[in-house]
Amino acid sequence: MSTLNKIRSALAGAKGLRSRGDDASPPPGLRRLRIATTVFFALDGFLFAGWVVRIPAVKEQTGASPSALGLALLGVSAGGVVTMMLTGRLCRRYGNHSVTVVAAALLSLGVALPPLTHSAVSLGLVLLVFGAAYGGLNVAMNAAAVDLIAALGRPVMPGFHAAFSLGGMAGAGLGGLVAGQLSATRHLLLLTAAGLILTALAGRVLLSHPVPAPARFAEGARPVSPSAPSGDSPAAEQAPQAPKSARRARRLVLVLGLVALCTAYGEGALADWSALHLTEDLHAGPGTAAAGYSLFALAMTAGRLCGTALLERLGQSRLLTTGGLTAGAGMLLASVAPEIWLVLVGFVITGLGLANLFPVAVARAGALTGPGGVAAASTLGYGGMLVGPVAIGFLAEWFSLTAALTTVALLAFVAAAVGRLVRGALADGG
Repeated sequence: MSTLNKIRSALAGAKGLRSRGDDASPPPGLRRLRIATTVFFALDGFLFAGWVVRIPAVKEQTGASPSALGLALLGVSAGGVVTMMLTGRLCRRYGNHSVTVVAAALLSLGVALPPLTHSAVSLGLVLLVFGAAYGGLNVAMNAAAVDLIAALGRPVMPGFHAAFSLGGMAGAGLGGLVAGQLSATRHLLLLTAAGLILTALAGRVLLSHPVPAPARFAEGARPVSPSAPSGDSPAAEQAPQAPKSARRARRLVLVLGLVALCTAYGEGALADWSALHLTEDLHAGPGTAAAGYSLFALAMTAGRLCGTALLERLGQSRLLTTGGLTAGAGMLLASVAPEIWLVLVGFVITGLGLANLFPVAVARAGALTGPGGVAAASTLGYGGMLVGPVAIGFLAEWFSLTAALTTVALLAFVAAAVGRLVRGALADGG
């Protein structure tokens, strides 16, 4: 009988552990949510890359001059920046999952609009809509990912951003394959259909499985405890907050936004100028020049796939510091190396270093102040992606392209220094 009692006691203890959620593996609901969230990250990259590879065809159709096209393309940026901060408020009001699904549906519809235009002005207007949906989806899905990370208890944000990178590579590859067979209109309409189908399938999971997050966020403040009133109730709005803690959290979010800006500056600069650096400064052929950015993108994807393991081993502060130093060293090599193969090696090292800086910054900002933190850090990061190519262009004209590209290394070192300076605050979040 004593043995039987021990067995019963062990079973009861195991049941109690399961009821408290202490399993080594997450519950099936969280696994489904993780898969659905990953789908939205991949879809975001896939749709955006599908549009980007069709820009030459749309330019020809609209008859836009290079300067007019450049102004029209600012519509994506303007729509994204304006929407990002607004999306934080929408997420607090309607929930991260609902806003993610709506924004993904709008992005899927918006990607079909550019080839329907016939002037630079109309193109700029529809790109405002497309950019607004793109910015909204980026904030909402990152906020949903932050909630899921809290529920899982693992730093899996780099994996979601790896899905975005893989989706972008798939979208660009598919666009290259069908460019000769399908018009831009038919190609992007197919992307709309695929996007709406995936949004319906993955969105059903998001809408039917709310995340049991351990903390809710009051507007503009630090996380509140689960026992505090819900952020959707009037009582939550009146709940007392610690002013000093809230101000400290907001300042840290801005610092993390600086890390995101430094990272995105490098991504934008390499996307637009890496091929030109190889062709003009090192006289590489078109194929080699195109391979430069491809290697950088592949290295970033590989780094993000390993990001969760690196975060668990190094922690946030050391990962930011190590990543920034690695990216800075790689970009110095890529900027000043006299041989093509050394430049390509530098691009790979830069990609590995930058890979997880943006995901870590956005995840920690969201953990501090909820969707508003995600919106603030994402907006600053997006601003870096806009400023980077323009700044490189001006610096290249005033000095040289080689000198201009060293600013990518400089900002990577800034990100490393920030990671070191705020190591105490980052350690608070694991």
